[in-house]
Amino acid sequence: MKESIRVFSPATVANVACGFDVLGFALESPGDEIEVRKKDEPGFTVINKTKDTVFPADVNKNTAVVSLQAYLQHIGSDQGFEITFHSKIKPGSGIGSSSASAAASVFAVNELLGNPLKQIDLVQFAMQGEKAAAGVAHADNVAPAILGGFVLVRSYAPLDLIEIPFPDDLYCTIIHPQIEVKTEDARKILRKGITLKDAVTQWGNIAGLIAGLMKGDHALIGRSLTDVIIEPIRSMLIPGYDAVKEAAMQAGALGGSISGSGPSMFALSSSEETAIKVAKAMKETFSKYEIENHSYVSKINKQGPKVL
Repeated sequence: MKESIRVFSPATVANVACGFDVLGFALESPGDEIEVRKKDEPGFTVINKTKDTVFPADVNKNTAVVSLQAYLQHIGSDQGFEITFHSKIKPGSGIGSSSASAAASVFAVNELLGNPLKQIDLVQFAMQGEKAAAGVAHADNVAPAILGGFVLVRSYAPLDLIEIPFPDDLYCTIIHPQIEVKTEDARKILRKGITLKDAVTQWGNIAGLIAGLMKGDHALIGRSLTDVIIEPIRSMLIPGYDAVKEAAMQAGALGGSISGSGPSMFALSSSEETAIKVAKAMKETFSKYEIENHSYVSKINKQGPKVL
């Protein structure tokens, strides 16, 4: 059995406009790259070889470690591990930084120990890392990070995950303005109640989005990417949000919204060529607001983590 393993785990887009806390998808890039090595003694060691990324001083607050603790307790193992981060999604970017770390760690250790659990069973442990990072054990990032593709969280109690088919020609543009939006703060500003009218609109959109993905209907995907509950509030935290979104649509995007709790924004397109044009338009618009930004164009990741 292997003593060490190197793994890539994908960035993810959560919520996907109308699917707050119940829908997410994985990206081919960017992602986390970690190496996990068995130790002779119990416990965990975290080594950071990434640039400009600070890890918690307390190793037990690291999302990878928290997830592994839950996993090892479940299988009844006291095996120790050394975790080395070689590349890291920038924390606070809104594309699943904590989720990628949690997913990578449990996937890697499950591989090292001979795959005692199925891949879908790893999600519950990675959720504990999310809870440590954001205070809520949600699965809309970690589920696609582990399973790949689009994943619907039909239920949290009990956890019920549904993998959603999607068209092969779908591309995602991510634009990450270099501003800070903390997940905890983005949750605090949300409304505690919503109108029945808004609820009905949102139900229709999430159902339409799932149907559009399964049917490969680009037009239906586009008109369903509308969020009338979360986006109107959280978009106020992102300067130039409306103008950037409009620029993406004018460049040919099917639709888009905030990625996770932000500040990153995402847009879906029906080709790589369009997705590149969308990235250019979004970058240029953010630049008018004198906000430094980074962009990514990616296919949808179908497999989740992979051994390197």
